Amino acid sequence: MATPDRPGFALPLLLLAGFRTLIDDLHAELARQGHPHLRPVHGFVLQAVGVAGTTATELGQRLGVSKQAAGKTVDRLVALGYLERADDPADARRKLVRLTDRGLDGLQRSAVVFDQLRDRWAATLGPDRVAAIEDDLRTVAQPNFFRLDVPGWFGT
Repeated sequence: MATPDRPGFALPLLLLAGFRTLIDDLHAELARQGHPHLRPVHGFVLQAVGVAGTTATELGQRLGVSKQAAGKTVDRLVALGYLERADDPADARRKLVRLTDRGLDGLQRSAVVFDQLRDRWAATLGPDRVAAIEDDLRTVAQPNFFRLDVPGWFGT
């Protein structure tokens, strides 16, 4: 039961603050490692493009945004060298959006940094507490908790 010292609205704000702390720390480290222009939304986009590539229409659907919004973000990531547009070998009418070596490097570095950040939390809170937080969140989160449509969800 919510109490005056632990109101119900505080829980989502604390979860968001924890998420924001991890993401801000990630991007500070990525900037130090040569990726100063990557932004949080870019991570969702790079994950949604994936190693096989995708079309702008499919990317928009995966992210829960319009094709135009996806295209604008793709344009930015192409200009930064993280994505490229290429002909689809299976259908000459389609253009694929694919990760470049720089895009793959950004994703790989992100995975390593996230592991380091988790280790930092474990050093602060204790490994058992971090594992318990993860287990508890898995218990209450929807089964398909890893969704890439967060940019569209935040924007609606």
